[in-house]
Amino acid sequence: MSTNADATLAALAHVTSATLTTLLLKRGLRNVWMRGPRPLAPGGGRVAGRAFTLRFVPAREDLATPESWAKPVSTRTAIEAMPANCVVVVDARGVTDAGIFGDILCARMRARHVAALVTDGVLRDVEGVQKTGLAVWCAGAAAPPSVAGLTFVNWQEPIGCGGVAVFPDDVVVADGDGATVIPAALVDEIAAQALEQEALEAWIMDEVTRGVALPGLYPPNAETRARYEAFRAAQHRREQ
Repeated sequence: MSTNADATLAALAHVTSATLTTLLLKRGLRNVWMRGPRPLAPGGGRVAGRAFTLRFVPAREDLATPESWAKPVSTRTAIEAMPANCVVVVDARGVTDAGIFGDILCARMRARHVAALVTDGVLRDVEGVQKTGLAVWCAGAAAPPSVAGLTFVNWQEPIGCGGVAVFPDDVVVADGDGATVIPAALVDEIAAQALEQEALEAWIMDEVTRGVALPGLYPPNAETRARYEAFRAAQHRREQ
């Protein structure tokens, strides 16, 4: 990944999911927030990274067996292909009674410097998973293994997670509001707009704290925009 790409991801790690969904909505993308994934541990902060996708299908008894874990096409093999700093996004079909990963697999992801795991499914061994330090967004916990309800079929192909299409190398930003997908082709543009939007809203929040009424302030009218631009110009002069 280039230095510019690294900088873009670092910038997005400071942008809220709420801001991103609003900006993407303005581009006509309404279905970018995944239903189901929530932080496994509250207060886990925010992560941003390129999507590394995994896909499960419904369990088929001749394939969904404990022996399948040792096959070339398996979650174990997929984990060894995960690049550092990626966000692993797993299509578990919203199944909530079979845990797709446990503490050992999550520990290996952590050792490979995976940034986070996002899934519309559930995990098992969650106390151990939390001890690994891997950032996880999921739909809860279940004791049975994945093969009790799912068959793993592939990685690094388009998937659906939480009702959202996710392609390899899309960018995923996850925080306390859940996980949002930014299409790869829009990442640079959305990142630049998001940083400016965050700065504007921080200023608006200060105005609200000072007692300024909302009409004309949020959303800002021409007069408010002019006051904000003057504030930014003065701020820029102080920083020089």
